Amino acid sequence: MEKSVAIEARGLMKRYDNDVAIGALNFEVLQGECFGLLGPNGAGKSTAIRMMYGSSLIDQGDLFILGLNIKNSGREIRSQIGVVPTEDGLETELSVRENLILFGRYHGIEKNLLHRRCEDLLKLVKLEEYADHRVPELPVGFRQRLVFARALINEPRILFLDEPTLSLDPSARQWVWNQIQNEKAQGRTLLLTTHDMEEAEKICDRIAIMDRGKVLAVGTPRELIQRLVGTQVIELQVPRGDLQYYLSRLSSHNFAFQVVKQQVNVHLKDNDDPQRVMNLVQGISLTLRQSGLSDVFFKLSGHDVRDELI
Repeated sequence: MEKSVAIEARGLMKRYDNDVAIGALNFEVLQGECFGLLGPNGAGKSTAIRMMYGSSLIDQGDLFILGLNIKNSGREIRSQIGVVPTEDGLETELSVRENLILFGRYHGIEKNLLHRRCEDLLKLVKLEEYADHRVPELPVGFRQRLVFARALINEPRILFLDEPTLSLDPSARQWVWNQIQNEKAQGRTLLLTTHDMEEAEKICDRIAIMDRGKVLAVGTPRELIQRLVGTQVIELQVPRGDLQYYLSRLSSHNFAFQVVKQQVNVHLKDNDDPQRVMNLVQGISLTLRQSGLSDVFFKLSGHDVRDELI
């Protein structure tokens, strides 16, 4: 059975003065999938997701959430979505439970139902013991748990997550990943932004790779890797003076490659024999590894995503 579309962006654009932050985005997110916007800082991911959950106006194009145009159905859309923003926006003078109650009242949830829902969510995110603690008393990872609970208070059909594991330690990061998988298993649609290649490959069904306000490619992580860079990469550490010589040898044997500073990455398809490359570059230090999304990003953008994070 074909899945229906939960989010549809058509020619979505956003400008700040004369700068184009988002340039004509086009993509669809299917109901029940986890869709990721992957790219470095400044790629336009957060700008795009803020337009989707209604905190930033659209300058041009159309955006449909659950079949509703966000330009004239903002209130109805907000009642059916949850948001985990980069800045948590928690009320620091209130307790954990009071933060949930406050947000539930914003959504107009009936008092008794809201009480039950708060207790259920506190159990879900394992914050029962901290229910009466004020927000500043929580570790960073526990604050993120509270933000998750707050986003679920209205039982949303779509969950938006903007860099949900940013600045978290490995344990808290794993908790977020597990929670995302749990929400997806319940049929909830999720859209997240991330610059973390491992995160995107691990939890996203499909991704849109973004750079400088544009979508460069859309597909499953595995599909993009296999189609654009192949299954394996040989990393060659080539002396500067010998670079053109070895590039010429690789080109003459029709190997696809990219130069990353002083390193040459040779992309191998399923039917390519790594030994053929090794025979061409005898005496050069090399490493054979599996291809990943960082290789895809570099091929599409011409630069390493890590260069943009410094």
